[in-house]
Amino acid sequence: MVQAVWSKLALLPAGWAQDVRIEHEGGVIARIAAQVQPQTGDARLDIVVPGLCNLHSHAFQRGMAGLAETRGPSDDSFWTWREVMYRFLDRLTPDDLQAIAALAYAEMLESGFTRVGEFHYLHHDPEGRAYADIAEMAGRIAAAAEATGIGLTLLPVFYAHGGFGGTPPSPAQRRFLNAADRFEALVEAGGRHLKSLPDANSGVAPHSLRAATPEQLARIVSLAKGGPIHIHIAEQVKEVADCVAWSGQRPVEWLLNHAPVDANWCLVHATHMTDEETDRLAASGAVAGLTPITEANLGDGLFPAVRFLNAGGVFGVGTDSNVLIDAGEELRLLEYGQRLAARSRNLLSSPQRPSTGGSLFTGALAGGARALGQDVAGLAEGGSADVVALRADHPSLIGRTGDAILDGWIFGGRSGVVDRVWRRGRLVVEGGRHLGREAVVARYNTTLTRLLTA
Repeated sequence: MVQAVWSKLALLPAGWAQDVRIEHEGGVIARIAAQVQPQTGDARLDIVVPGLCNLHSHAFQRGMAGLAETRGPSDDSFWTWREVMYRFLDRLTPDDLQAIAALAYAEMLESGFTRVGEFHYLHHDPEGRAYADIAEMAGRIAAAAEATGIGLTLLPVFYAHGGFGGTPPSPAQRRFLNAADRFEALVEAGGRHLKSLPDANSGVAPHSLRAATPEQLARIVSLAKGGPIHIHIAEQVKEVADCVAWSGQRPVEWLLNHAPVDANWCLVHATHMTDEETDRLAASGAVAGLTPITEANLGDGLFPAVRFLNAGGVFGVGTDSNVLIDAGEELRLLEYGQRLAARSRNLLSSPQRPSTGGSLFTGALAGGARALGQDVAGLAEGGSADVVALRADHPSLIGRTGDAILDGWIFGGRSGVVDRVWRRGRLVVEGGRHLGREAVVARYNTTLTRLLTA
């Protein structure tokens, strides 16, 4: 069955085009033609852009949004936030995870993300025992993706230690832990849960240098078999100091010296780097996985984006802790953080693309696709029919054309800019609301009421 959308304006890989008809068959874009008239049965739109890849998500953390915003008796940081996270996940069941993930994924689609990289480390039961199906929790992530329609790149996380050099884990980490042999079985079992999803794929994710020894890291990386490899790195100052104490090298420095980092890798955060590390990371081809909302919420610091991009680096964005799910806000905050640090403006645009919104959007589009193992980025023949329709009558888009549309959305859009979303040719968002929102929210509300009031 062939279907099509037609739009007055569309952002294609070569740039903005007028009167564009996009035909899709079996969820894949079959033909694109510009300067043509719509045909009977076409969805007629004003502005369409490609869906973005959300390259880093911990879906279950959507349920704890706002729970860590009370000051404690000591200075609050990532490390105190982590204790709240451990307490929240302590009782989560597979049903709970599925309910929370479904809301997170529906909200991602509503904001313009059409694929998610799920950095999945909540593997075992509350006692730390493997479920009868070792990939039960991965199966619930897949079920939430199937129900909402979002594309899924599953990134099962290897976690074995509590600190650098093989430090024993804490009891609070028991639900994450695997020996290397069991992790291999978990990866294989997780792949079976993806078979019902039309274009799901998977990779591997050593959690961090503090959670895996060098020997374990090498073994886990070998399981990727050409797929994505994601790792948390250099997110906090303490992490950098601990790594130096262990190895004499900083985290990004150590990884680049000891692992085969290339375009298949995504280094998540990479916040605290020297100039040399920044340049080497850019030259490696690896994607910098940035999560500006979460990084701001946790007080992590600012990624050296200006130097990284000037060195030819590739980036994408993700929602990480899912404290607020908003694609435009992730891109806006990425630029604003750089402005505050440099006391200057429009820092992440380029002479080739002076629009900051245009540079941010297209940069995140390309980097996100690379990080999640997608061969085609954007609205192109052979790629997934992931189409985001924007409201031309939104106050922030009135009178705009070309990249000014992206500037208006990212820097002035607030809410309501995204009107409809097709994911692999299936309409999943209409009028800015996920078509299954009512049922998803009802299940989520029941789940959170029990978790937070029991």
